Amino acid sequence: KNSVKVMEREMATCSLQGREKAALRRSQIFQIPGGKELETKVIVVLGKAGMGKSILVQKICQDWSNGEFSQFEFVFWFDCKQTSSPEKRYSLKDLLLEFFVKPQEGSKEIFEYILQNPAKVLLVFDGFEGLHDHENSRCSTSQPEKDLCTIKELLSGLIQKKILSGCTLLLTARPKDKVHQYVSKVDKTVEIVGFSPPQRELYITKYFEGLPYCDDALKLVKEHEYLFSHCYNPVMCRFICFLCETVLEMGGKSLPSTLTTVFLKFVQQKLPMQEDVTATQNRERLATLARIAWHLGEKHQSAMKSHLLPSKEIREFALKHGFFLPFAFPKHSDTEQEEFGSTFSDFVIQNFFGALYLMLAEEMKDQSLTKYLSFASKKKKAFNWMDLVPRFLAGLLFLQDDPYFCSVSNVDVKQSTKKQKTLLKYIRRLQINEFCPERLLEVLHCVYETQNNDLFQHVTLKLKPDLSFLGIILTPPDVHVLHSVLKRSRKEFSLDLRNSSIDVQGLKDLVGLKNVASFRASLSDTVRLWESLKQTNKYKLLKASMEKFVLDPFKAKTMKDVSDLSDLVEMQEKMINCMQDASGCSSYGIPAIKNLRKLEFALGPVCGLQGFLKLVEILAAFPSLQHLDLDALSENGIGDEGVESLSEVFPILTSLETLNLSQNKITDVGAEKLATALPSLSSLKTLSLYNNSICDIGAENLAKVLPAMASLRVLDIQYNKITGVGAQQLTDSLRKCPHIKNLVMWNPTIPYGVLEHLQQLDSRISV
Repeated sequence: KNSVKVMEREMATCSLQGREKAALRRSQIFQIPGGKELETKVIVVLGKAGMGKSILVQKICQDWSNGEFSQFEFVFWFDCKQTSSPEKRYSLKDLLLEFFVKPQEGSKEIFEYILQNPAKVLLVFDGFEGLHDHENSRCSTSQPEKDLCTIKELLSGLIQKKILSGCTLLLTARPKDKVHQYVSKVDKTVEIVGFSPPQRELYITKYFEGLPYCDDALKLVKEHEYLFSHCYNPVMCRFICFLCETVLEMGGKSLPSTLTTVFLKFVQQKLPMQEDVTATQNRERLATLARIAWHLGEKHQSAMKSHLLPSKEIREFALKHGFFLPFAFPKHSDTEQEEFGSTFSDFVIQNFFGALYLMLAEEMKDQSLTKYLSFASKKKKAFNWMDLVPRFLAGLLFLQDDPYFCSVSNVDVKQSTKKQKTLLKYIRRLQINEFCPERLLEVLHCVYETQNNDLFQHVTLKLKPDLSFLGIILTPPDVHVLHSVLKRSRKEFSLDLRNSSIDVQGLKDLVGLKNVASFRASLSDTVRLWESLKQTNKYKLLKASMEKFVLDPFKAKTMKDVSDLSDLVEMQEKMINCMQDASGCSSYGIPAIKNLRKLEFALGPVCGLQGFLKLVEILAAFPSLQHLDLDALSENGIGDEGVESLSEVFPILTSLETLNLSQNKITDVGAEKLATALPSLSSLKTLSLYNNSICDIGAENLAKVLPAMASLRVLDIQYNKITGVGAQQLTDSLRKCPHIKNLVMWNPTIPYGVLEHLQQLDSRISV
């Protein structure tokens, strides 16, 4: 089972423009293209609690000790939750050679070597959130290598490059901790996204390997889809496997249906129901642990010094039953007495006990309890860290009939009922249809934990028909609770799942709902879904999902967007070629492609031309395209080559009504190519060539074809390099074009008097 914990996690690099996923090996983490050798490099590893950030760090250290990452001669690893004591002060030398590891001899020489060769040093700070006030800690000392500072101040100095400039910093943190606010420059961001469905199955299989009920265990967990969805998180997966093992050993055939009941069952395995003095003592001890969990969580902490615990008895109780893990604080010097600490064994246990505290505490009146559910727009700070507390709290409030919960909590039934009614009333008052996606998902999770049919019914009635999760990471449990709520509703829904990192199974489940009338999703996710359905011969669902898919409007912002759109077109060709009687594929392909009316292109100058040439190759696939917009703030710069390529496909774009080629570095050469082909755009109403480099020759060529463009209503050619000569030619041509309503042609190179005169001749000219 220990080997299961160090299984390779699937990791992903994060793109700020869409969180595009790319598999990444541990050996690639320190590869930074274009990194300067003398600059401090900062790498951030993000991951929700329980995803395996600490395991990853341990594996990196192990790999280094086995000869990998040879660019580093020194690797120092610090667990932030054990090093954040504000009263401790260290010099950099103390931190590296006393705090972390003490050489038997030559400390001075080793430290001097480190200062002279910072590029050969890797510093790992695991659990950056453990230094929860790091934004307020500035390194102000003039000699940070020698002066005494707190850990936070030293880390701040490293980040500010005042200390050991040129080293490599590896920080691990949770995604919501906003590390980028405190680190001026991050060279690389990596996010651990957890287990894929096949990896979940592999983990469970290895956990039960060699046991007689190995196959039964995997089947049992998969039958409970909600629990299986939580197995994407390695820590959750381990808990669920432990519980499954206990159930099977006792001859059981079912698992709890919610997270709350899973962890209540876990506590029950540790502390079976009793009716004696021990039971009373256990209740008191659990209540004490719950109070500790909550108050540590409020400070974004999970560990504390052992002597600060209420009693030795509490510590021994928590250690014995696996609620705590022990550790030793590193000594500052040989003369300092060794200090010991205790930490909650993992984040879920602390969250569960934190919710138990809110449930049991008499000072938590029913009215004040609702503020800890985190549905308010301004969340309590603790919930950025203990984000499972609201779900556990909602679940516990509906367990007043559970005999074990009543025995261990000794909760007052009257008080519990009152708190439950408060929760029901509170959720019914919420304006769920106005919630942002994150708050909506949190409500759905809490309602799911209650398993209360009235609440489910209320939520389904309050949901708005258009649900957007654009840019919101949807985990497998998120998808499960969303699916569970939607399928209970009689409404029809439209879902926007773009850039949500939803997996194929989750996308299939949501799209397969009969009351999901339409959906948008990232093109790569959609193509993967259809490929999967095609390979498994699920042609009925394939056809239905293709008819529900919406593409319009589409904006290409990266090369990947263009490639994905190309893959979608290629997918359509496969669908057209498949036999209609065998597959049920529509003979005209994918409706979303046929119905695309607006296409925006905004790749910027670096990839603009390359991406546009690739886009032009597939424009013929969009017969309904009415609006093609190439005007971007960063300027695409497709130039004359791009315009020439586009002009060649004009005869196919029979529905195009608006063409925006503004700010694309088009010269007279491109204008000539454009003018030659423009008459073939039989539906074109608006043409914008704003802010290019077109001169009089280009204006002359455009003037020649204007009479032939019978559908054109607006031409914008301002901010080019046209003089009075070109302006006169355009005005002369305008007289032959009664169909044109507006010609915008202010140019700094046209004398104002000339332009004013031309406007007097024809009022359709705008300045």
